[in-house]
Amino acid sequence: MNFDTRSSGVMLHVTSLPGPHGIGDFGPDAYRFVDWLAAGRQRLWQWLPTTPIGPGDSPYQSPSAFAGSPLMVALEPLVERGWLDQIALPGEPFPTGRVDFRRVIPWRDAHLRRAAAGFEAHAATADRRAFQAWCAREAAWLDEYALFMALFMAAGMKPWWDWAEPLRRRNAKALARAKKEHSGEIGFWRFVQWCWDEQCRALKRHANERGVALVGDIPIYVADNSADVWSRQDLYELGPDGLPTVLAGAPPDDLGPDGQRWGNPIYRWDRMAAEDYAWWAHRVKRILSQADIVRIDHFRGFAGYWIIPASSPTARVGHWGVGPGLPLFEAIERRLGKLPIIAEDLGLITPDVVRLIEDCGFPRMKVLVFAFGGDGTHEFLPHNYVSNTIVYTSTHDTDTVRGWWDQARPAERHFAGAYLACDAGGFHWAAIRACMNSVSRLAVFPLQDVLGLPTEYRMNQPGSLGGTNWAWRFEWSMLGEEHSRILALMSYTSGRDGTPPKTTP
Repeated sequence: MNFDTRSSGVMLHVTSLPGPHGIGDFGPDAYRFVDWLAAGRQRLWQWLPTTPIGPGDSPYQSPSAFAGSPLMVALEPLVERGWLDQIALPGEPFPTGRVDFRRVIPWRDAHLRRAAAGFEAHAATADRRAFQAWCAREAAWLDEYALFMALFMAAGMKPWWDWAEPLRRRNAKALARAKKEHSGEIGFWRFVQWCWDEQCRALKRHANERGVALVGDIPIYVADNSADVWSRQDLYELGPDGLPTVLAGAPPDDLGPDGQRWGNPIYRWDRMAAEDYAWWAHRVKRILSQADIVRIDHFRGFAGYWIIPASSPTARVGHWGVGPGLPLFEAIERRLGKLPIIAEDLGLITPDVVRLIEDCGFPRMKVLVFAFGGDGTHEFLPHNYVSNTIVYTSTHDTDTVRGWWDQARPAERHFAGAYLACDAGGFHWAAIRACMNSVSRLAVFPLQDVLGLPTEYRMNQPGSLGGTNWAWRFEWSMLGEEHSRILALMSYTSGRDGTPPKTTP
């Protein structure tokens, strides 16, 4: 992807797609959505992290930084290949506008296990060879992940620090016995990941052939109960019991007097540097096999990061640590070449963070709904942007633009209406138009903003677990040709697509 080319697109997590199987996946509706984007002259489809979900159904607390979410594996291709005889829908249909994770997870798991058994019994020789070759190529992360998941399930889903000590400490003989004892379960998790990779890459080809680039997402930190931490405990600040001694988060600010205590373990950057940041290079390489561009969340943590004692219940108590800085990205670039990375630089941004992003040359983020709390000098107002930025109307962690308007203070709403020359009814399109017409090379809009949806359709409420977080799904009845037509016109008139639309206003 060339950041020098002006383009625009839509943010929609894969799980938010429609479909009959309880959650969005890589099935027919994903291909239909790509075609809708292409018809609307949109060149980007941005996803949230596609790794397996963790506590609170969040993809930002995943048991693996490398694996794909089993919930995204489409079942139709498994039927087509003869590994799954049928898709047995539950007696009570799944809800259409949201994900019921408690019902979907076991239902999907049962079907994937049936498909794995079908593969074992009926797979063609060519498919078996392809699977074996893929397992060999991906062994560096796959073997540890599959073993971790097998042991996690065998332990009744207890975290790894509560496992038997030989397994917790990764005793070689204990691991060898576990691999034999759980070989069937290990094979299942490998099979699921192979299916995920095959389907993701097929969808990526379909998108790229239609001029749509995929934008992936890397959370800066990994979950404590993950294959990543268990397999490389030396790379994290852990105590003898395996639990983190310090935690990641953000200091108190105007948005929260207690700060943010995320609970993720802190990297041992000195040890990662001693390995020339090989783990990070492998992580970036992995996601760039799935997407064309990658957004890295909480980029400021590479310059300086907030360290919270594990004993502290809030982020009030803490101190700043010095991040790896430019040497990390130089090491990755030596292995992978020029990096198509977007730096998420929201929050408390200090001069060292700005210097790091500028030295790397990565686009920075702007969010329009943050722009109306001051005056005309606010850095998030479109007339103050520079070209090497990516602008969003809102994000997965904010309210929708319609929700923002409905709940904004009168002064903010008045300023936004005056700046965008609109009222409540046209605010979402006016916000999109302002982003399209800005000098930012990239402009992205959550689908909720394209549809003008209010607060209850937002994707996530930071600082809360469960509930409606990560659960929203759209329905095709919401999305029509008119949305596509308007996006195509805006894209053309703002220089983000050089081909005149077939239709005119």
